[in-house]
Amino acid sequence: MKIDAHQHFWNYDPLKHEWIGDDMAVIRRDFLPDQLSAVLQENHIEGCVAVQADQTVEETTFLLELSDTNEFIKGVVGWVDLQSPDVADYLQQFSSHPKFKGLRHVLQGEAKRDLMLSPPFLEGISKLATYDLSYDILIFADQLQFVPEFVAMFPDTRFVIDHIAKPEIKNGNISQWKKDLEGVAQHRNVSCKISGMVTEADLKNWKPADFKPYLDVVVDAFGIDRVMYGSDWPVCLAAGSYAQVFNLVSSYFRDFSTAEQELFFGGNATHFYKLD
Repeated sequence: MKIDAHQHFWNYDPLKHEWIGDDMAVIRRDFLPDQLSAVLQENHIEGCVAVQADQTVEETTFLLELSDTNEFIKGVVGWVDLQSPDVADYLQQFSSHPKFKGLRHVLQGEAKRDLMLSPPFLEGISKLATYDLSYDILIFADQLQFVPEFVAMFPDTRFVIDHIAKPEIKNGNISQWKKDLEGVAQHRNVSCKISGMVTEADLKNWKPADFKPYLDVVVDAFGIDRVMYGSDWPVCLAAGSYAQVFNLVSSYFRDFSTAEQELFFGGNATHFYKLD
């Protein structure tokens, strides 16, 4: 089963989605399952993992309700306030839904760059293993330095780096990101989503060759058994079509064995998120 391990849905709201800048004006509209279903079918992808974009419990409910009526949504990565004393109550509530698979917090937007190491946040993360939930690490490259200490505290929790930690592909910056990502990859409880790359490149003028050095680093560091495909639809549409994003990674993995391609395009995501 081919799985898109990272995409979003929303009813567009200018205030809630103020992070969508003028350079991404094309995605200032609603994006819902009917639209994605057609795109996935065109690219022969059977299922997806819907990931939170808004930091509210209502967002988690919204995504789970969409998954109830759309079988191709195989899992949901939602949001709860991990720093709340009531976090366990929320986790218990949402874990009753079979498609609730994990959590994410928008760490990339936090002024406190090492928020992941703060005691209240760590206390929340410590509850995930009880409910067999994973955690998506959404950060910019400057925050990679904090991840080894963070994930080492929770060896029984599954973590995944979103969007290869957003290196500055547009500027060709790679050395520090490479060093830090390789340090993260030494922790076997961490995987990496090959996703969100085109929006870190030149939105209008990127070329497939721009990404090869970064893809080489990720695959060499994590190995084929800890990487997974994600489109980051609809955000990716600011830089190209779904097919362009899919073909970008398909071309890179073309020379890998059939078994390795099956792991990258679905097997690893199915195992990581425990999809049905």
